[in-house]
Amino acid sequence: MPKTTPLMTRTPVGTRTVGPLGALLREWLPGQRWFAGKDRPVTDLRLLSMTELYPGCLHVLIQAGHQSVPPPVGAAPTGDCYQLLLGLQQHLSPRLGRAMIGRVAEGPLTGYTVYDALQDPRSAQLLLERMRHPGALGPLVFEAHPEAPPVPAGLAPRLLEAEQSNTSLVYGDAFILKVFRRIQPGVNPDLEVPVALAGQGCAQVPAPVAWFRTTHPQQATLGVLQPFLPDASDGWTLALDALGQRAGHRRDAALLRLRGPAAASLAPGVGPALPGGVLRRLRRPGRLGPAQEARPAARPRDRPGGLRSAVRGPAPARLAGGADGRDRTTRRPRRMTRGSA
Repeated sequence: MPKTTPLMTRTPVGTRTVGPLGALLREWLPGQRWFAGKDRPVTDLRLLSMTELYPGCLHVLIQAGHQSVPPPVGAAPTGDCYQLLLGLQQHLSPRLGRAMIGRVAEGPLTGYTVYDALQDPRSAQLLLERMRHPGALGPLVFEAHPEAPPVPAGLAPRLLEAEQSNTSLVYGDAFILKVFRRIQPGVNPDLEVPVALAGQGCAQVPAPVAWFRTTHPQQATLGVLQPFLPDASDGWTLALDALGQRAGHRRDAALLRLRGPAAASLAPGVGPALPGGVLRRLRRPGRLGPAQEARPAARPRDRPGGLRSAVRGPAPARLAGGADGRDRTTRRPRRMTRGSA
């Protein structure tokens, strides 16, 4: 099996090309808690990329559509992009029964059982090993903060069951890896916001240690590894609370009741710390309370070679532009489609 199977972005790839694997996924996806289209059948399934992470495990990006009528020929397909890690075994262990997706009945994978590899402790350990060694594997890029302490090998993984939109793995109660399921182009706020807050000295939100992303069909964050602190706050949620969105647009007193000392220490400086693109999305009319509508001070400059610079990397390619030619990348998240690559 080739290590990487990139697909030409101009070539339509539907369920006939995905074959029996696509048929299994169409049945399995609507039952997953992180799948956005639970109330709609999957009418279109397109393979965006497939990479062999290690023998018996495929990293897959797919686009799932729900249109009752296929799009016109040449039109950009619609739908959401999802990240899957698919395990392949001829004889699936009974302990992985909950992770089973289905058994392939025809094609080159005939006789193999396909399952969600993130529910497999062995696959979770191999994924951490991949995170411990920065580098590229086809369109996948694994990166680490150069100043972060090394991640020990052999940490036992456990799956967090309460996740709704992502999948999180805790390793030895020392690190947590958040694997994003629904993929959006650009830097994910769950990576960019903790980096910004850590730069402001916020101890309640641990800075990322490592992360991985894809370069195909567009630049996008796929997962973030952070120190696991049971009492720590999620950076994105905490930032929203501090800005007033989740505090019911009330004053800071309500925020302190909701979030306690962590929010109290964060609230005064959260505006200057947040990246500009995140602030613009949050500052739409009605999103923030009156106390937060004032324009925040400019955020401090990032020191050369700092963590924020490492996360952002080279300037992202323009996702869409208007008639005036201005870049719209940070104004509105766009669904990842083959036509926009």
